[in-house]
Amino acid sequence: MGFFDKIMGEFIDVIEWTDGSNDTMVYRFERYGNEIKHGAKLTVRESQVAVFVNEGEIADIFEPGIYELETQNMPIMTTLNHWDHAFNSPFKAEVYFFNLRRFVDLKWGTKNPLMLRDKEFGPVRIRAFGTYGIKIEEPETFLKEIVGTDGYFTVDEVSDQLRNLIVSRFATIVGQANIPILDLAANYEQMSEFVEEKISPEFSAYGLELTKLLIENISLPPKVEEALDKRTGMGLTGNLDDYLKYQAAEALSSSGSGSGAAGDAMGMGMGFAMAQQMANSLGANNASQPQSHATPPPPPIPKAQTYHFAINGASKGPMTIEQIKTAIRSGEIEKETLAWREGMSGWEKAQDVDNLSTLFGSMPPPIPS
Repeated sequence: MGFFDKIMGEFIDVIEWTDGSNDTMVYRFERYGNEIKHGAKLTVRESQVAVFVNEGEIADIFEPGIYELETQNMPIMTTLNHWDHAFNSPFKAEVYFFNLRRFVDLKWGTKNPLMLRDKEFGPVRIRAFGTYGIKIEEPETFLKEIVGTDGYFTVDEVSDQLRNLIVSRFATIVGQANIPILDLAANYEQMSEFVEEKISPEFSAYGLELTKLLIENISLPPKVEEALDKRTGMGLTGNLDDYLKYQAAEALSSSGSGSGAAGDAMGMGMGFAMAQQMANSLGANNASQPQSHATPPPPPIPKAQTYHFAINGASKGPMTIEQIKTAIRSGEIEKETLAWREGMSGWEKAQDVDNLSTLFGSMPPPIPS
């Protein structure tokens, strides 16, 4: 700065900042040697905050309004410099203007695909994109943690770090959510709110407020999207014969064979004939393939019929026909012995029960002693 600028700077007693850009977050007011006259006018507009820094230490902070810089309205600066009430000389201080408006429509997105395990498709890779908005919440913290001595600080200087925070937390949240890939679109709003809630404390550590975070799109790799499109197309095709007929008719109609109504009729006839031929060909191919005939199961084995007998006042059984024959030979069962089987209403004499009466006639009489 030249001598003339130095002289003019000593006579300038108005400190203000009007922002002509859309991305400036912090601006340091330039003065020759940082000299400010006692009694100078400070103008702080709406959505601004002015911070005075004295010898590297944050001093007084001024909110929107017009101020006359004197010892009465600069208590911290007065204490740091041990000024008395009669002080009226120029003083040195750096003045930083902070833009407190919202910075919106900032972009975030995954540089590399995120690996997830989906219940339906297995391991898949996804990409995510969206927007977010920020504003300066604590000027002192933001000056200490981010700005430092930068005299012209823009959004671009901090957006990369903020974007990395969002992507990192987003990957963790999506991985733990276990939401199926095909259902992610229905949960954009809930996921956006959850991610915003989780990341807000980390933005506050920088003196910033995360005003809004939106998930605009979560996409799959191109090959996976093609596979999904084919799967959807197969579901929409429906009956194969009807689809082949329609396709053949459309192809012949668009080929321009014939003219007028007769040509259209001929084209439709040829189309249906070709479709029928294709359908017959498919049927023949299917018929030529060996058909596997399933072997019928073996017939069920009938359950052997058993009987119970009243012998010596007690029920004995169930007994098969062979066991009954043996008992008849030994004389344990006689014609008068009461018998019962499943399906009978009560006990009957053995000689009166079907399948038992014949056993007595076929058995030889006992050998005389």
